[in-house]
Amino acid sequence: MGCGIWREDTFRQYSRRMGRTVGKNGSLAGDMSNQEMFTARTIDPMLDPRDVMRECCDNEEHPATIPVILALDVTGSMGQAAVEVAKQLNIIMTKLYEKVKDVEFMVMGIGDLAYDRCPLQVSQFESDIRIAEQLDKVYFEFGGGGNAFESYTAAWYFGVEHVQLDAWKRGKKGIIITMGDEGLNPYLPGERLAEITGRPQNGDVETVQLYPKVLEKYDVYHIYVDHRNGRNESFIRTWKELMDDEHFRVVKIDAIADMIIRIVTARAAEDKRAGKVMIAAKQEEISW
Repeated sequence: MGCGIWREDTFRQYSRRMGRTVGKNGSLAGDMSNQEMFTARTIDPMLDPRDVMRECCDNEEHPATIPVILALDVTGSMGQAAVEVAKQLNIIMTKLYEKVKDVEFMVMGIGDLAYDRCPLQVSQFESDIRIAEQLDKVYFEFGGGGNAFESYTAAWYFGVEHVQLDAWKRGKKGIIITMGDEGLNPYLPGERLAEITGRPQNGDVETVQLYPKVLEKYDVYHIYVDHRNGRNESFIRTWKELMDDEHFRVVKIDAIADMIIRIVTARAAEDKRAGKVMIAAKQEEISW
């Protein structure tokens, strides 16, 4: 997985087959509800997280992959935010490929392990139109519960325990971007997590213990979507207890695409600078 290059003409052809129109600016045109955009009524077998290992491998087309896990909250309140990501996907990928040739995306659907039937969905890492194809397969359960959080850290857990990245062999991290409008969950219920992933658990997975583990392998971001009648400061505080302002971002729905682009391009620029420093250091050693 992960071969291929994102092309706008391919996206336009795919969109026509799906009965959608792409505007001149590259985004999907028209007002679409989440039910119209996400038509799946149960989890697709391709997105089932049970007993799977996802890989992001370097290849001839992408020799220095930048793996990005984009985890979307698919509970009831977040439908239109996910629609915005789907509508802007072509713009996101086109702008990224102008600067970041080796980006690979995994799309996740995140619900609530305590309440939902399908609280975790995971695609393959892809770099071409298959990103759109897999995003279209995401099941919007419209679930969640009354506990003031969703199971966002399931993305962290899966990224640590069920993913292999060639980037790690090069001393680089992946990127995890979760997106939602509720507080940070304090734990993942172990019994339910074992049920959906197939991996036995010794008790619940506490967020404060999982966070340092995921930071060893990923740059971790959360996009808090401010789309209600004022943002919930109590929810925001739960995230800021762990994350600084660089990694916790508050945005409006219409700014989600730009934020994703900014996060990934900033990381690519950082890698480029680090590469130049390394080359300069080697040249200096040779000169001696």
